Amino acid sequence: MERIRLTTAQALVKFLNQQYVDYGGGPERFVHGVFTVFGHGNVLGLGQALQEAPGELTVYQGRNEQGMVHAATAFAKQSRRRKIMACTASVGPGAANMLTAAATATANQIPVLLLPGDTFATRQPDPVLQQMEHTHNLSITVNDAFKAVSKYWDRVTRPEQLMSAMLSAMRVLTDPGDTGAVTIALPQDVQGEAWEYPADFFRKRIHRVIARLPHPQEIAAAAELIAGKQRPLLVCGGGVRYGDAGAALRAFAGKFAIPFGETQAGKSAVASSFEYNLGGIGVTGNGCANALAPEADLVIGVGTRFTDFTTASKSLFSHPEVEFLTLNASPYHAAKLDALAVVCDAAEGLNALAAALEERGYRSAYTDEITQAKKSWAAERERLAGVEYPGNAGNSVPAGSASVESVVDDNAAAGVPGAERSTTSFTPEVAGHLDEKLPEYAEVLDTSLTQTQVLGIINEAIPQDAIVIGAAGSLPGDMQRMWNSEVPDTYHMEYGFSCMGYEIAGALGIKLAEPGREVYALVGDGSYQMLHSELVTSLQENRKINVLLLDNAGFGCINNLQMEQGMESMATEFRYREPDGQLSGDLMRIDYAASAAGYGVQTFRASTVGELRTALAAARQSERSTLIDIKVLPKTMTHGYDAWWNVGVAEVSGKEAVQEAYDRKRSGLEKARSY
Repeated sequence: MERIRLTTAQALVKFLNQQYVDYGGGPERFVHGVFTVFGHGNVLGLGQALQEAPGELTVYQGRNEQGMVHAATAFAKQSRRRKIMACTASVGPGAANMLTAAATATANQIPVLLLPGDTFATRQPDPVLQQMEHTHNLSITVNDAFKAVSKYWDRVTRPEQLMSAMLSAMRVLTDPGDTGAVTIALPQDVQGEAWEYPADFFRKRIHRVIARLPHPQEIAAAAELIAGKQRPLLVCGGGVRYGDAGAALRAFAGKFAIPFGETQAGKSAVASSFEYNLGGIGVTGNGCANALAPEADLVIGVGTRFTDFTTASKSLFSHPEVEFLTLNASPYHAAKLDALAVVCDAAEGLNALAAALEERGYRSAYTDEITQAKKSWAAERERLAGVEYPGNAGNSVPAGSASVESVVDDNAAAGVPGAERSTTSFTPEVAGHLDEKLPEYAEVLDTSLTQTQVLGIINEAIPQDAIVIGAAGSLPGDMQRMWNSEVPDTYHMEYGFSCMGYEIAGALGIKLAEPGREVYALVGDGSYQMLHSELVTSLQENRKINVLLLDNAGFGCINNLQMEQGMESMATEFRYREPDGQLSGDLMRIDYAASAAGYGVQTFRASTVGELRTALAAARQSERSTLIDIKVLPKTMTHGYDAWWNVGVAEVSGKEAVQEAYDRKRSGLEKARSY
C-alpha cells in the first residue's frame, strides 16, 4: 500500500481538498476555504500546512473568532448547505470565542467545520500558555465546551486518529437531517507530528446526498388525513429552502388551494405575492397568517422545527379538532407536536402527496378567506410603512415638553416646514411604555423617522434580487411581517439562535457565496456594538456589503419585553449613569457612521426620509462596503398580531403590574397545548 508521510495538519488540508458533494447535478467542491485567526496554538501546525500546500482552499483572515464562524455559517446557509467553510482558531480564548457561533450553526442546522487548537497531547510542557487546568481531570480542556454545541466532536491526540475523525466529520456535515457544527480539536503538538498516511485516504471522495423518498404507507396515511380536513394550513420552514422545494410547495398549495405561512428560515422560498402565501406566522408573524392559523383543522409542517415563535408557544393552532402532519428529513423534528410524521425530503414528500391527493380529487374548502386576509394585511402593511412622527429632524420636540401636539401646533404657527402635517398627539406602535420620552429621543437623535417607515422605504428602494440579512432585536419581527420577497433565497434570517452580532459577519459570508448580488445587513445599534469587526475583512477581500444600522439608542426589543411584563425600563436604554447610581441619565448619542468610516467604509447618515432615500441610492453605486447610520425613534417597530409567547414572568412580585403579567401568562398556558 502506497503511503505518504505528512504532518497531521498537512494531511488534514490535503483531505479537505478532496471532498465533493453531489446532490444529483454532478460533483461540486464541498470545502471552499478556511477562515483563520492564528495564534501559537495553530499557526505552526495548521498554519504551516495552509501556507505550504493550501490546494484549492482560500485562506481568509478573520478579525474575531466568533465573527469568522458566523461568516462561515452564513456562507453555508446561503449555499443551501452544499458548500462549507472551515474555521481555525488558537488554543484557549481563541477557541472559546468560537463557541457562540458554533451554537448558532448547530441551532440552525447549518454545517460548519471548526478546527480549534488544543493543549499539548504529550502534557510535557503543561500548563502551557492559555491552558485551563482541571485538577480532577487533566484531559479536560477548553475545547470540551464544544461538545454541547456540536453535532459531532472529536479530539485528535495521535496523527492516525485523523482518518476516522474526518470521515465521521464529513458524514455529519453532509447529513440534511442532522447537520450543524462539527468540532475537531487539534492539540498543537499533534498538528506538527508526522505519520505515514495511506495514499487512499486522500482520494477524491464524492458524498452523494440522495433525496430521501417518503414511504408509500406514510403518504397513504397523510393523504387520508388531509382528505378528511376542510381548512388545512401549510407551514413553510427552512427545509423547503435547503431542499430546493419552493417550486414544489408553490405547486402543491396552488393545486389544492391550501394557504401557507412562512417561518423565518422558510421566508423567500416562494414569492410573497403568490396568492396562497400568507407571509410570516407566529409570534413575529403578521395579521394575515395569524388570523387563519386558529381556524386550521390541520397543520402541515414542511421542513420546520416548530419552534415556540412559529407555534406561539403551542397556542396558535387552536382549532378544537386540529391535527398535525409533518414532512421533514429529520425523524426527530418530524415527530414534534405528536404529528403524523412523513420522514422525507421536502420536495419528494410534497410531490408524492400531491399525486395521492389528485387521485382523491381533493381541494380545500376555503372560499374567499385567503384573499380577504391578504387584502387586509396589505392595507395594514401600507399603514405601517406610512407611519410618521409629526416632529421634523432639526426641529424636534424639546425634551421635557408636555406633548407632541402642543409643539407641533407651535411649530406650525411659526411656519416650520412640514409641521402642519399633523396636529394630533403621536401614538407609537408599542404604546404606553416610553411615550413621554419620545420627544427627548427625537431631540437627542435629531430624527423623525419611525422604524416601520424605514423598512418600507428600504424594501422599495433596494434591488429585488438583493439579499437581506438579519438576526436579533426587533428587526426580525418587523422583517418577517413587512418584508416582501419576490426573488427566491433573498431573505436570510438567523433566528434559530437569534444571535446578536451575526448580521455583519453573516453579510460577508453571503457575499462570498453570491458575489454578484448586493447584500444588505439590517442591524440594530445593540447588535452592531456586539460585533462588527468583519467589516474590515469585507474591505480586505473587496467584497462589498451594505450595513443598514437602525439606531434607537437601546436594546429596544428587550425593553418592550420587560415593560410589557410589568417592569420599568432598566438597563435597556443607552443612558448615562446618574449620581444616584442608576442608568437613568441623559441619552447617549453615538456616531456609528464615524466608527465605520475609520475602517475605510463609505458611510452615510439619515434622519429624514429624503436623507435615507439619497443614502440608499448612493450606497448602491458604491464599489466598497457601506454603512448608513439611520436614527429611528423607539417603540415605532411593529407590535404583536394575536400571538402569545410564553416567557419567564415572576410568579411573586410586590408590583401589581408584574402580578397582572403573571396572571396573563397563566391564562395563556391554559389555552396552549401541553406538548
